[in-house]
Amino acid sequence: MKLNYFLPRIGVILLVIVTLASCEEDFTNIATDIIDQNFNTEFDDSRTVRAYSKKIASVQSNNLPAYQLGIYNDPVYGKTTANLLSQVVLGTGDTNPDFGDCTVLDSVVLYLPFFNEETVVDTVSTFTLDSIFGDSPIDIAIYESNYFLRDLDPDLGFEEVQRYYSDQGPLFESQIFNMGFSNLIYTIEDFTPSAEPHQILVSTTNEAGETVETIQQLPPGIRVQLPIEFFEEKIIQNEGSISLLNNNNFREFFRGLYFKVTSTSEEGNLFLFDLDDSDNDPLNDARINLYYSFNSLQGEEMCGDEGLDEFEGDLELLFNAISVNVFEDDVPFQITNALENANTSEGEETLYVRGGEGIVTVIELFGDDLDGNGVADELDDLRDKAWLINEANLIFYVDQNTINGGSAEPERLVIYDTKNNRLLADFNTDLTSNLSPVDAFTDHLGRLERGSDGNGEFYKIRITSHLSNIINNDSLNVPLGLIVSQNVTVPGFRELRDSIVPREGVIITEVPSTSVIAPQGTVLFGNSTTNMEKRLKLQIYYTEPQ
Repeated sequence: MKLNYFLPRIGVILLVIVTLASCEEDFTNIATDIIDQNFNTEFDDSRTVRAYSKKIASVQSNNLPAYQLGIYNDPVYGKTTANLLSQVVLGTGDTNPDFGDCTVLDSVVLYLPFFNEETVVDTVSTFTLDSIFGDSPIDIAIYESNYFLRDLDPDLGFEEVQRYYSDQGPLFESQIFNMGFSNLIYTIEDFTPSAEPHQILVSTTNEAGETVETIQQLPPGIRVQLPIEFFEEKIIQNEGSISLLNNNNFREFFRGLYFKVTSTSEEGNLFLFDLDDSDNDPLNDARINLYYSFNSLQGEEMCGDEGLDEFEGDLELLFNAISVNVFEDDVPFQITNALENANTSEGEETLYVRGGEGIVTVIELFGDDLDGNGVADELDDLRDKAWLINEANLIFYVDQNTINGGSAEPERLVIYDTKNNRLLADFNTDLTSNLSPVDAFTDHLGRLERGSDGNGEFYKIRITSHLSNIINNDSLNVPLGLIVSQNVTVPGFRELRDSIVPREGVIITEVPSTSVIAPQGTVLFGNSTTNMEKRLKLQIYYTEPQ
């Protein structure tokens, strides 16, 4: 959104914000002073907050907004390997293909585009890669899959979409590597992501029927030639067969590709990429192109005759069907032990949050219900007082003694209602929703605040509307979930294969989709830390009713 369009619409609001806070770090004191002078606003941070973390054993990892591939060695959470099982389908107009006569498959090219930002200066494009983690080489082995991925779940009467999960790698590999046999198509060796674009030669036909060749630029991504023998046998030689008649038949016949990543060291690189056509630009689609040449025989003509006209064809295989990310994690024992033995009754000193097949932190507000009326006693007290909530924040301080800091730290966290599996009311009223993903929804889900050394200091999560609804509208005081987000604008939730039940009344069944595609993690101070300055607290700025 352009600034000159944005400002007139919310100019008054921005003016008030600027008046209240000349900088983010001083917001609390300035806001308190100004509101106190005019509205008799009070401050309270004495209410009970209980927070602890739990490991996610397995999460739904199909139908994601993006996918991971590679190896990421987190300095705190250890090594994660992300492999991918993906169907391919015949492109638009490529079902029941006619390859002509005397067909020769010339080349097969795989292209998987990276997320990137393009800058154009004097018609010259340069690219900055996004969502790339690590820079050590990896090997990517590409196998033919013989595991069939279903659209619908037979266990649910074929009435619901089939879910696949992040821990199903061994199941897939038991069939792909059946009895020690596998159909390895190709291995990309010593691969590291590059920001360099790819130059390709594109042939088109003009109005005069003449072939015109132009050079086009593909954004950065994996682009490699695959062996033609496999696709010659699998595709070209099956011309006219029922297997290529439509994509339902094709997906049963050719069940997809399995990308398995290895590294000779503990390091590696991991990248996110988009398998679906999210930008409606076919040039940027993840795909496999089969480039072939052919003749069109007439009468008594035969293949090999001199003077035959030669034509070129291109069959496209797209990845916009079912894909599943599977993860292999090697979380250090001290962290897994802490998660398994988390103090769920009083809260923890240290909180862990991580994306992928990750770690979620549970946050419970206002303590226990000692009088047995179904409402926490502290919340009963607040409802009786009927405070008007001007602002409410949860401040999560980064444990800088544990986290290395810098680019390894996740920029965003997301908080959600774990009972109803939805985002909080504050998300829907955030005025920054139309900004770029890294800056969107920052009124509610503040970006990581960094010090002058570039290391993260804290995340500020504003829950004003959520708390006001609990106190003044009798909304349910649900347990909240906090987890890493790769892109807070991504909607939807993904189901856990096994629900997490840390204690009575708390059950975690889903996490936001944006967390599943996030490889990073961080460590935060909890509500039981002895570091009082960085202890997790609920900050409430309120006005007493008249």
